[in-house]
Order: sequence, then C-alpha cells, then structure tokens
Amino acid sequence: MRIGILTGGGDVPGLNPCIKAVVNRVHEEGHQVTGIRRGWGGLLGTNPEDPESLAANMLELDPAVVRTVDRSGGTFLHSSRTNPGKVRTSEVPDFLAGSVSGEGPHDLTPHVLKVIEAAGIDVLIPIGGDDTLSYGLRMHREGVPTIAIPKTMDNDVNGTDYCIGFSTAVTRGVQFMHNLRTSTGSHERIAVVELFGRYSGETSLITAYLSGADRALIPEVPFDVDRVSELLLADKAKNPSNYSMVTISEGATIAGGDMMLSGEEDAYGHRKLGGIGQLTGELIKERTGEEIVYQQVGYLMRSGSPDSLDLMVATNYAVMAADLALDGSTGRMVALRNGSYSSVPISVTGEGVKGVDVEELYDAPHYRPKVRHVRGKPMFLY
Repeated sequence: MRIGILTGGGDVPGLNPCIKAVVNRVHEEGHQVTGIRRGWGGLLGTNPEDPESLAANMLELDPAVVRTVDRSGGTFLHSSRTNPGKVRTSEVPDFLAGSVSGEGPHDLTPHVLKVIEAAGIDVLIPIGGDDTLSYGLRMHREGVPTIAIPKTMDNDVNGTDYCIGFSTAVTRGVQFMHNLRTSTGSHERIAVVELFGRYSGETSLITAYLSGADRALIPEVPFDVDRVSELLLADKAKNPSNYSMVTISEGATIAGGDMMLSGEEDAYGHRKLGGIGQLTGELIKERTGEEIVYQQVGYLMRSGSPDSLDLMVATNYAVMAADLALDGSTGRMVALRNGSYSSVPISVTGEGVKGVDVEELYDAPHYRPKVRHVRGKPMFLY
C-alpha cells in the first residue's frame, strides 16, 4: 500500500509530528508513504508525464527522512490554499492551459485523479481545516480512499471536539495577554488584542477566559462600540493598576458593519481578514479619550513548536489515521469525542464550521466569557 499525505491551509504547530507518526506507523507495517508538497497544489501542479514534475511535487518519506521534523513547527511539506475544483485561469498550470477555456474558475479534479493514479497512491490522508478537508470529501466522493485529520487554530471543524493547533494557539494567546499587562498597566491604557478567528470566536473567548481579560469580542455576536467603550472605561477605573484589556477575533464585526476584508478571494471564497482590532481601538480612543495599546497577535499564535497537548493529539491522530488506512477503513475523519479518540464519517466536513455556544459560554450584553456549566462539556468547552 502507498499512502499519500498532505497539509493544506494555514500552518499550525503539530503538523510535522503528525506526518512523522504516520510515516513511522505505515513503514512499521511494511508499506510506503508519499509526501505531497504544497497541499492540493502539489497534485494540481504535477504533470504525470514529466518525471521532474513528479519529483518536484512528490517526496518519498521514510523514517530516516522524517527523523527530526517533529523538532520544529510548521509543515516541511509546505502548504497552500489551492482548491483544484475551483482554479482561476491565471493559476492553471502551463501544461494544462490547452485543456481549459472560458474565464473560469475551472474544475481540474479529473487531472488530480490522474495524478493520484500515476503516483500509485492507494489512500490519501489530508491534514487540514474545513476548507482543505472539503476537497478531501470531494476526493472521497470521487472514489479515492481518504482519511482526514482535522487541524485549525479555530477548533471549528465539525465532528470533533479538538483540532490540532488549538491548544498551542490558546497557550500563546494567554502568554501574550499576560505579557501585555506590564506595558498596558505601566502606561495606564486600554489594550485591544486581535487574535485569529474568522467565523468562530473560541480562540478569543478561551484566551480571554483563561487570561482574565476584561472583555472578549467574537464573530458570533456583533458588538456596539459605544457599549464596549463604556465597559472598558469602567473596567479600567475598577482596576487598581488603572488599565483594562479586551480580546477581539479577526472576524468580529461592529453592529451594522461587515468583516474587515482585503485582497481577492482565495480558492475557497475567503478574503484576507485583519484590522478590526485597530479600527476598534481607534473608535474606543475617540469615545473615551484614553490611550490604546493595540496588538495584532496573528501569525505568532501558530508559529513555533507545539505544546505537549498538541504534540500528543497530533501523534495519536496520525497513528489512528494510519491504522484506519491499513485496515481498509476509509471515508473517515479521526476525531476526539467526549474525551475519547474516535473517527466519524468524512461527510461531517461538509456541514460547515462550529461556532461558540453563546448561550452557554458568553455573556453577550457584557461582551465577556461566562461559563455557566462545565459538567459534561468537552475539555475545550465546545
């Protein structure tokens, strides 16, 4: 058996250990692993009739190759946000230019299927979030044996309580919040800290919950900037050190407004997010007269090595995915459910993303975490 493995979308800590564990488990049983570079882009960009193209996009993996990759973050296979089912004319590989016509986007899935066959790949293991795994679902429906591994800092993939990368992101977020207290308190200001989170506010909410931030703004609840300003000013006055702090998801919106987007849509229909924290800080300053500390944490949340929890989950997800492949059980996504490792139908990835349970976890009128009940909830509360 030959297993193909790829990583797509934004990188998170834990990807390299996950790849390594798949390789070691599969080779232990006498089978082979091919690493596909740059996610789905590696399959799209491969000309199966050109050995150099195959070599540029496919990497034979064995225990010697992956021996040290788990010592660093990111993904040594690289990543992309490519969707072979929706390819702009400008992004069609030169060797396929003659096979498309019109403005696009073009569905080049038939080409991807040819590449998979030419590479001798029997099972695909994509590691990604809802976008990457949505094309994994497409592969499954096209008849390619596929086993998905969920990863995303937002922890918003349906069907699992946990996605690789979330624990490290929150750990870093909490550390940054505590570190920023020194500067914010020294200068008696209001800190506005922008964190990743497009549609789900769990990263912002849990970071605020664990760091003791005064307020948290999430995509699920548009906020009234006048009300937020009033609350933060009151928080500042109550603090003996005369400062206050608010976390804000990059996908949060001011009531009546839209997400802060820039650039063109990617292959999954997303434009670049960012800037809502800076705008909110400026509006708070206008309303309160207070000086603002604005910090966009961004990529620092997903840089560097994984914490122990992400290392454990990434390794165990890998072993479970490899075992499913070796057993012939495909069309699955590995998962954590109710504290136990499990797997679910890969079709759950087509059900959209999870969001914060506002009623249970959020005090919407006061824009802050409010965990009402813990018993029976998963470790990360949703």
